[in-house]
Amino acid sequence: MRRVSRITIAGVATAALAVTVSACGSSSTSSSSEGKSKGIGLAYDVGGKGDQSFNDAAYAGFEKAQKEFGVGGRDVEPTDNESDADKTQRLVTLAKAGYNPVIGVGFAYAGAVKEAAAKFPKVTFGIIDDNQTTADNVADMVFHEEQSSYLAGVAAAKATKKNHIGFIGGVDVPLIHKFEAGYIQGAKSVNPKIKVESQYLTQTAQEGGFSSPDKGENAANGQIDAGADVVYAAAGLSGQGVIKSAAEHKVWAIGVDSDQYNQQPLAKYKDYILTSALKNVEGAVYDLSKSVIKDKKPLSGEIRGSLDNGGVGLSDSNPAFKSNAAIQAAVKKAEQGIKDGSIKVKSS
Repeated sequence: MRRVSRITIAGVATAALAVTVSACGSSSTSSSSEGKSKGIGLAYDVGGKGDQSFNDAAYAGFEKAQKEFGVGGRDVEPTDNESDADKTQRLVTLAKAGYNPVIGVGFAYAGAVKEAAAKFPKVTFGIIDDNQTTADNVADMVFHEEQSSYLAGVAAAKATKKNHIGFIGGVDVPLIHKFEAGYIQGAKSVNPKIKVESQYLTQTAQEGGFSSPDKGENAANGQIDAGADVVYAAAGLSGQGVIKSAAEHKVWAIGVDSDQYNQQPLAKYKDYILTSALKNVEGAVYDLSKSVIKDKKPLSGEIRGSLDNGGVGLSDSNPAFKSNAAIQAAVKKAEQGIKDGSIKVKSS
């Protein structure tokens, strides 16, 4: 039976072992002495581990589940200019090696998950950010990104001193349109006349929109030069360049997916990271792993994170954000409106 689950919050832990690496990506592995299951297979999106955002959130859930359930795991990096066939082979290799669940991080795995799941009906597959595949052994883990982005827009509109803000999307695709739509709507709910710079780095992921900090930095430089003093990026690894630019210009950046204020590689920029629009990819990976390994009742069907269930939200790690009464009041009012249905957030 296909079921829908609430997404919970997960934490972090460790990994390493030797298993042969397929030609379709580099990997790291870990194991435990319990040995009944190989554990969790995780295949990263463009940008790979170390993006301090989307992929790293998936890795945190992967590590947490391994530690808590005493199983191993294998996480595999993408390769440059890879094909859909490469992605399919990556998932098939993990399933054939005995990993269960096998999770594709990102909508680009849609075709690969569908094909691999059909070949291995006894393995549970998960995909982050796509709900196209309907199969009894597939969990489609998706989110209301527009809701957290709306809150980010409210915060940006309250924080700007110039009534001029920016949005930078990694790739011009429907998923990232949700971030943009929510952000602009949230900002205009505070100030209908606010000016919003909006830009996409590339038309396709293959061009590096999610994996090029230099592209993010150049785009942010342009928006800040044009007058924006708060810039929100939904651009994966490229967002690191946006944060760097904001810090160098001493204006606000808004992070995405993970709490980027607390990411150690971004520590030197943290004082300029106002907040982050969170997406609980960590919890999604952890929950699916738990359902397979511990509960023996694998989740399947659409599993959607929202403000209501803690699947999306806004971080408050920066004291400058948390202590700003005007921002906090506006964000809390918006959050309540979204939850009670009085605010309908656009997704495009």
